[in-house]
Amino acid sequence: MIKRVILTVACALTLGAGLGYAGTLGAGQKLTLDSCKHMARDNYPAIRQYGLIAKTRDLTMSNAAKAWLPQVSVTGGAYGFTDIVKNDAAMQGMGLDMKNYVANVAAVVRQNVYDGGQTAANKRLAAAQADVQEKELDVSMYGVNGRVEELFFGVLVIDEQLAQNELLQKDLGISRKTVESMMRGGIANQSDLDAVDVERLKAVQQSDALKASRKAYVQMLGEMTGHAMGDDVEFERPTAMPAGTTVTGNNRPELKLIDSRNRMLDEQRKQLDTRLRPTVSLFGAGMAHSKLSSRVNNGVLLGGVSLSWNIGALYSRKNDIGKLELQRQMNESQRDVFNYDMRLQSSQTSGTIEALQKQIATDGEIVRLRESIREKGDKKVRLGTESVNELMRDINAVAGARTQKALHEVQLLREQYRLKNINNE
Repeated sequence: MIKRVILTVACALTLGAGLGYAGTLGAGQKLTLDSCKHMARDNYPAIRQYGLIAKTRDLTMSNAAKAWLPQVSVTGGAYGFTDIVKNDAAMQGMGLDMKNYVANVAAVVRQNVYDGGQTAANKRLAAAQADVQEKELDVSMYGVNGRVEELFFGVLVIDEQLAQNELLQKDLGISRKTVESMMRGGIANQSDLDAVDVERLKAVQQSDALKASRKAYVQMLGEMTGHAMGDDVEFERPTAMPAGTTVTGNNRPELKLIDSRNRMLDEQRKQLDTRLRPTVSLFGAGMAHSKLSSRVNNGVLLGGVSLSWNIGALYSRKNDIGKLELQRQMNESQRDVFNYDMRLQSSQTSGTIEALQKQIATDGEIVRLRESIREKGDKKVRLGTESVNELMRDINAVAGARTQKALHEVQLLREQYRLKNINNE
């Protein structure tokens, strides 16, 4: 008997809820697995984050580069104070009539000449951080492929079941005509015809249930891809891999993310080194103030070269390097765990593929034997040596064997593409 497909993809429905449709696909249009993946990727809300990450990276790097522009600062103020020197007649006679207040404004221009590589290190770190964010997004986007495959192959499984159900209904239709002919010859009766009709109605029920399931799958796939799909849209079966084909290597985005995180640690390590280097800059300053005395100028200009060397970074350097090394070890531990899980998944999937290949090798012979038994049973019914109920049993057995063979073929295809997806080939 045909088994009803159980919907196990509620997560895909949750993901697609609320998304708008970009178009409608209907009769005469064929969908491939790759086209569905591309549409789902383009429709996934997170796809817009790639552009945002790139813009953020560019802005951060632009800000870092501005450290080489002249830095200008302007300050001003007014101050009151007690006598600096005794302001008596003798001092005033010498032209040193000191005021007890001053207002001033000063401008300082500073130009970096050597920053120890800090600006370059900051730009490289910004690029490395953006790359990590992109790789994290790649991991999220990669999960969409698996969800699309589950839905796509779910539709293919239902289509195979519907095809076999149609063959079953045709066989039952032929049997009904046979029984009607036998009734006219007095060999069969109404109960025999009713037995055929019961099986035919059960097949119709199964067909309706399968169509409802297919509609649900297609609707969820439409939500993921952003394209409304009619019930009559066709799904193209992917090309089967040659027998014995294995997928080697591992190109998963999770591993690229770990590599990217390690590169970011390298840039952070280089940034630590720049903190130990001195910085050199040129500077110029001008200051104007209110008159303090007839002997004191109201403004001053100065300029020169300054060197700054902060050795405070030495105090925490050992701990900072240790933290980076611990993070690297955590990254490598995650790599080992991921590779271990992938080997298990790959081994399990490869075992399933091998088992299905063996089953398919015998499915054809089982179908052949079931059809032979059914043909002999049909002759026995015509001769009156076998009941119609026994013929219904043989017809259902043939349908079951055909369905089993068709499902094994689609399942094999699904597992082959699952193995490809595991290795991102």
